[in-house]
Parts: sequence; C-alpha cells; structure tokens
Amino acid sequence: QVQLVESGGGLVQPGGSLRLSCGASGTILRIYTMGWYRQAPGKQRELVALMPTDGMINYADSAKGRFTISRDNAKNTVYLQMSSLKPEDTAVYYCYAEIGSRWNTFWGQGTQVTVSS
Repeated sequence: QVQLVESGGGLVQPGGSLRLSCGASGTILRIYTMGWYRQAPGKQRELVALMPTDGMINYADSAKGRFTISRDNAKNTVYLQMSSLKPEDTAVYYCYAEIGSRWNTFWGQGTQVTVSS
C-alpha cells in the first residue's frame, strides 16, 4: 500500500516563507510525476506545481517566481519551497504522485497553510 505523507504547513505572516515536504512510502517500483495542488475554502482544487521525472516543471501562474518545487528521488520525496507568501495562498496543500504508472495516481491527506497577520 502506497502512502503520501505531507508536512511543513502552518501559519505564516504575509511575505514569509514555508517549505512543504511529501514522502512516498510503501511498495514503490517507480515514481513518475510528483507535485502539489491546493484547495482554498469554497474553491476547486488547483494545480500549484508538477515535476515529472523527465520533462519540464509546470508551475501555476500564481506560483511562478515565488514557489520552487524539487525532488529527492532517492528518498521518494517532493518539496515545495514557498516564499513571498500572500493571504490568497491560504489553502490546504495536497501532495500528488504517479506511482507505478502514469495513470496510477495518489494523493496525500493535505496540510494546511495559512497566511495571515
């Protein structure tokens, strides 16, 4: 059974930074894309950033220039470094991964990020 476990969320002031982490555990033969989505109250879940094993990183326009996604493939872990945070970044952030095949998708349980003074 594969699990994705996120950490690193919390409360931060506008302009601050946070680093989210997500580790995949279980029987893992291969991980394709890993990344992050978010869902604010009353809104649909939206892409933040996706990082394929090979290929170009995809950032949402709202994340470009402020957020950086990275991976440690040896640890099956993906990170999201967020800086210059804004109140509109407040959301539950979900880890996403394609494991075993590109059509076998997994989600983490979500971690709350709140940007407020």
